[in-house]
Amino acid sequence: MALALQTFPTVKDANAALKTAGTRYLGGGTLVVRAASEGDVSVSGLVMSTDPALSAIAAAGGKVRIGASVIMAAIARHPDLGPLAKAARAVGGPAIRNMATVGGNLFAPAPYGDFAVALLALDAAVGTEDGELPIETFLVRRDGSRSIVTSVSFTLPKADGFRFLKVSRVKPKGVSVLSIAAVLEQAADGTVSSARIALGCMADRPMRAKAAEKALKGKKLDQNGIAAALAAATEGIAPITDPIASAWYRAEVLPVHLGRLLLA
Repeated sequence: MALALQTFPTVKDANAALKTAGTRYLGGGTLVVRAASEGDVSVSGLVMSTDPALSAIAAAGGKVRIGASVIMAAIARHPDLGPLAKAARAVGGPAIRNMATVGGNLFAPAPYGDFAVALLALDAAVGTEDGELPIETFLVRRDGSRSIVTSVSFTLPKADGFRFLKVSRVKPKGVSVLSIAAVLEQAADGTVSSARIALGCMADRPMRAKAAEKALKGKKLDQNGIAAALAAATEGIAPITDPIASAWYRAEVLPVHLGRLLLA
């Protein structure tokens, strides 16, 4: 089946074209082109925009804005985005990282979307032509979204305040068994003053480990201090089952890997 591709200079024009039934937005193509190649007959046309703002990275004063068309490889090598390099490199192999975009990663179903897990931990804001949404709100609504994502914005954490872990069976580019991202702040006495922990593969899209976050507050990052957080880690999860791992297995190993991340 031939797919018609329409290219527009502005996001506004591309958004208007997306109102046509059967059209999908084309970013890096790692999701929509594969779906069409596998026989998804709901896709009849592709829309893309060449707006330069979609491919821009701005980082100043600890604030970061990344255009939705920025690829993972660009994030991994950007001098001001060092804390995020590990999360960007977790997305597939070199060929995928040269195609996969920030915007597309937000829509990737589990077990994909490892970078979106990092963005959730960072409390990013997701930009569209209509304004910005907190990433948690966006992820809940994403299946019904017809607005093109234009950017993600967040405050860059300290290098030692952001942690990321991807667990896979095949190294270095295997599909995720699970992924975990955490932004932790510690008081002068070494106790955790705030925590945001995001999980991948523990639902059909990235989710927060809010019970574990609550259990960490006021505790030190040692074996005794994290024990309550590990016990609470599986609260509210609904892991996926796929050829990589069962839901049971993912739930069983989550506390183990969260513990390793927190003690790193």
